Amino acid sequence: MFTRTESFQSFLRLYPVVSVIVGIHLFFWLLFQIPLPSIQISLRLLEGYNTGIAYGEYWRLITPIFLHISFGHVFFNTISLILFAPALERFLKKTKFIILYVGAGIIANIATFLFEPLQYVHIGASGAIFGLFGTYLFMVYFRKGTIDKANSQIIISILVIGLIMTFLNTNINVIAHIFGFIGGFILAPLFIKKRTHFVHETTYTSTRSSTPFQWKLGKWTFKGVFWVIFFMIILIGVLSRFL
Repeated sequence: MFTRTESFQSFLRLYPVVSVIVGIHLFFWLLFQIPLPSIQISLRLLEGYNTGIAYGEYWRLITPIFLHISFGHVFFNTISLILFAPALERFLKKTKFIILYVGAGIIANIATFLFEPLQYVHIGASGAIFGLFGTYLFMVYFRKGTIDKANSQIIISILVIGLIMTFLNTNINVIAHIFGFIGGFILAPLFIKKRTHFVHETTYTSTRSSTPFQWKLGKWTFKGVFWVIFFMIILIGVLSRFL
């Protein structure tokens, strides 16, 4: 469910929304690297600046979702998006996925505005990404049958690690993490109806015809253990760099 085996061209074709969001991440990160005052001033108008929001600059509730300054920030947020978002895009389809992802990010930014001081400034996709985690948790407990047992256990493990890292690391917008997660959880029932079959079945198979969305439950293999370790390392890196 969270492994990426597609080619670059296949990824673009299968997950167009995720691909566009990744492109936006990289585009704005590159702009932040250009040391021209006019560009930097323009970019500052897109940050999540609470004072600006208080004076009616409501676009600041949306634009911070796509902004990153440091390489580590954009790299790990984008990696988390590539790992965790494609399955939901395929399941929800384009429009519903966009509404869910951006909606969770907006809820996270509204909460940041309400609970943080007026001088608070923030950027980053972490609120929206935690919204994906909230959606997955809703599916695990309230839409049984949409995710199989093996993937449910992975999702719960990711959430536990994510919450722990949220409170252990500095320079993190804790409010955005928590309310992004809540946002994804409360928006999920608007788009995800009950199903009677598994959406994803984690499984090992040795045939070349298998795809990321057609696995069968089976015994752990060296490859499976490798991917679990890989995801844990990536996840720790991701969550330790979220704003």
